[in-house]
This record gives sequence, structure tokens and C-alpha cells, in this order.
Amino acid sequence: MASSLLDYLADTPRGRASDRKDFDREWHQAEAPAAAAETVTLDKIASFMELDLRRVFVWLKTGIRLAIVLALLGAVAAAGYGIVSPPRYTVTTDVLIDPANLQVVNNDLFAAPGQVDAQLLSLGSRIRVMTSGNVLSRVVKELKLYEDPEFYKPPSAGFFTFLRRGEASKPNPELAALKALRPKVSISTDERSFIASLSVSAQTTEKAITISKAIVGAFQSELAAADAEGANRAASALDNRLEELRRDVLAAEERIEAYKRDHNLSTGENGQLVSSQTISQLNSQIVAARSRVIDAQVTYNALQKAGSTPVGSQVAVSPALAELLQRAGAMQQQFDDQRVVFGERHPSIVRLRAQLSSIREQVKVELERAASAAKSELDKANAALSELTARMAEVEGSIFNDNQSQIELRELQRDASSKAAIYESFLSRARQITEREQINTNNIRVISGALPPAGRSWPPSTAVLLIMGAIAGFILGLGLAVVRGIIADLRLPHLKPLHHS
Repeated sequence: MASSLLDYLADTPRGRASDRKDFDREWHQAEAPAAAAETVTLDKIASFMELDLRRVFVWLKTGIRLAIVLALLGAVAAAGYGIVSPPRYTVTTDVLIDPANLQVVNNDLFAAPGQVDAQLLSLGSRIRVMTSGNVLSRVVKELKLYEDPEFYKPPSAGFFTFLRRGEASKPNPELAALKALRPKVSISTDERSFIASLSVSAQTTEKAITISKAIVGAFQSELAAADAEGANRAASALDNRLEELRRDVLAAEERIEAYKRDHNLSTGENGQLVSSQTISQLNSQIVAARSRVIDAQVTYNALQKAGSTPVGSQVAVSPALAELLQRAGAMQQQFDDQRVVFGERHPSIVRLRAQLSSIREQVKVELERAASAAKSELDKANAALSELTARMAEVEGSIFNDNQSQIELRELQRDASSKAAIYESFLSRARQITEREQINTNNIRVISGALPPAGRSWPPSTAVLLIMGAIAGFILGLGLAVVRGIIADLRLPHLKPLHHS
């Protein structure tokens, strides 16, 4: 049948198949008596697939009126949609998201990404955060979008609403507003920079700009809250460890004090052992005692020597003795001078000799008293030196045991010092991290704020809608014409081969 149809189409003159009427008439004349249309079979479909494309032009010609009508209807419908549909305006904000945070403090808690791959991953993560549910939820709560009809319309009371009872069936306005906001927010990035473009759509320009600013602010707050939360977790972990370190330090210091009590190791104000300080003090006292013994011995020897020398050569060791020696010297000089002039038997010489003897007796008595005092002082100095020397020997005997104990004591002190140093470093770090919670180190800047757009982003202009509607309606009309022609041809009876004379 397919070959018959092809032969028929090939042998039929072009003028005879120019229109649908001639073609149908020849089709029915070439067919044996045709009673009614036969049913569509697989053979007819296979034969139809081999049909010449000239049939398509016939179908299109037949449906050109329908295509024009649908084009007009499409243009009118598109224009009506543009008038009825609420407008939508889109604003764009360019944000610089630097993966490297601001270096506010040394040894920051969060390390800045170094390699390019790490920076790209950090940038991608932050971009995802900008459009995340946490950020958009902040915006919904801050701007109360659940009260805006554009984002949430309360369900009207009806039969189905009356049937739905219970807390689970009640809609959540914030969740509904969040779902409505998500498709109106989009973000794009530049592959050669750390700049992200945030696009926000709304029914009014002012609303779109407000939402865009709120998203950027919520994004910065979310990153700061994430950093603060991380710092808080680190500070909490350090606080838990600090309690253990504090107990270890206290236990180490208690072991030191117990060891000192058990071994009788007392320390002074400067932390040095009392035994060491005692030896140092005894050494100083022994040196001073030896100096006093030497001075007392010299004084005593001088007084002993002065008792066997003439009066003129005696050495004064006290003010009274010095005065007596001075008077004795002057009287001895006067006696010598007058003895040469008056002789030995002159009354003045006799009187001077008696006075000189009296002064010498007084000098002798004073020398004996001074010598006795010097001897007593010398004995006291020697006794003090002996006592200090004996005490030094006693202390030196115990200092060796203390030195051995000091070795173990220093080991305990080193252990306590190391634990105390670790505790202080952890304590300082915990306080630093606690203060770090109050500092926002994210380097995020808005380099191009949201500006009012030149026109609405949706729907397009009326002229564009008219053209698009007309084109869509015309294409639909042509498609319907082709479908109608295909269905009509498939329902025609089988063709028989034509024989030409």
C-alpha cells in the first residue's frame, strides 16, 4: 500500500495535487468503491510515514486561518497577563567576601586559608551561608515578612479549613514566608575574584532594596555568630580543662609543703631555705667576731706595753687617760727645765717631783683599769667567736642532709612550676578567647549597594508580550493544523495502485 501511495503521488501531476479538493477527488477515484473510512492500522501508519512533505504544506495552508486567530488570541492573552500580573523588580548587590579574616589579635582562633583551593572552598561555604535558611529566617523575623501579603497570605475560612483542626494543621507564617522568599533570592559569583552578586526580587523597588540590605546584614551577623559560637565552645573546653589543671597545681604545691614539713626544710621570705640563710648569716657574724677579737687583742697588747714604758710614750685609750698623759707630759717637761735651772734640792723641784709622782700613780691606776677592761672585752670576743664557730659546725653538719633533701625538693618544685605555667597559659588563652567572642573579624564589604532598576524584571514589556503571544499562538495554530491533517489522512481508506494508459 505504501508503494502504491508513492507511485500514485509520483505519477500524479503537480497541477492535480495543488490543492486539497483535487487531491481528495483523485484519491477517491483511484480507490475501489469506498463505503466508509476504515480503521487506523499499523500498516496505514507505516504507509503514512512514507508520505511526501507536500501534504504538510497542504495542512499548513488549510490551517492558516486558525493560526492567525490563535496568534491574535495569544497576543491579547499575553497583553492581559502583563496588565493583570503583579510586577516584579530585581535589585543586585555586589559583596566582597574575603576568605582571609582580619588579623585583630595574634594567634587568632581561626586560621586564615592559605592555598587557593582552601580560599575557594571558604568562599563557596560563605556564599552558601548567605542564602541559607538561618540568614533568610533572620530577614523574615527582622522585616516581619510573614505580615506581608506578597510572602504570606493567611488561608481563608472555608469548609476544608473548618475540617482541619489541631495544632499540626495550622500553617506557620514564618515558614511560609521563608518558602516564598527563597525563590526570590539568588546569588552569582565571579570566578576571577571574591565578589558575589546578590539578586533579590520583590513587587516594589523599595522592598527589594530593603530585603537586600537585610540579607547582607543578617549574613554578617550569622558569620559573626558562628565565630562567636566556635570561640564559646573553645572557651568552654578550656574552662573544663582549667579546673583539672588548677587541682593539679594545688596538689603539686601541697606535696612541696608536705615534703618541707617532713624534712624540716623551712624557707625564708625570699624562698631560700632557712639553713642556707643561717649559714650565710653565721659566716658574716664569724667574720665580725674575728674582727672584734683582733681589735680587742691589739688594744690589750697596747695597754700591756704602755705599763712598762715611760709616761711620755704611753698611748691614750680613753679620754681620762689621754688627759692624764697630757698633764704628765707637760709636768715632766716643766720638771726637767726647772731642775737644770734650780738644781735637785730646790723647793720647787721637790714640789714638782711630788706632783709628777702623783700623776704617774694616777696614770698607772688608769692603765690597770683600762687593761682590765680590754682583757674583759677580749675574753668576750673570744667567747662569742667560739660560740659562733661551734654553731657553724653544728649547722654545717645538718646542711648536707638538707642539700640531699633539696634535690628532691627542686624536682617537686620543677613539676609544680611546669603545671603552674601550663595552667597560667590556659587561663590566659581562655580569657583571650572569651574576649574574642566580642570581636567580628570577618572581612565582608558591600562594594556596590542595591540601586533602583531601570524597569521591572517580570513580566516583560507590553510590546514584548504582544510579540511573544502572537508568535506562540501562531505556532500553536500551525501545530494544530498539522495534527488535524495527520488525523484526517490516517482515517482515509487504503489507496490502490493507479494504472495510467
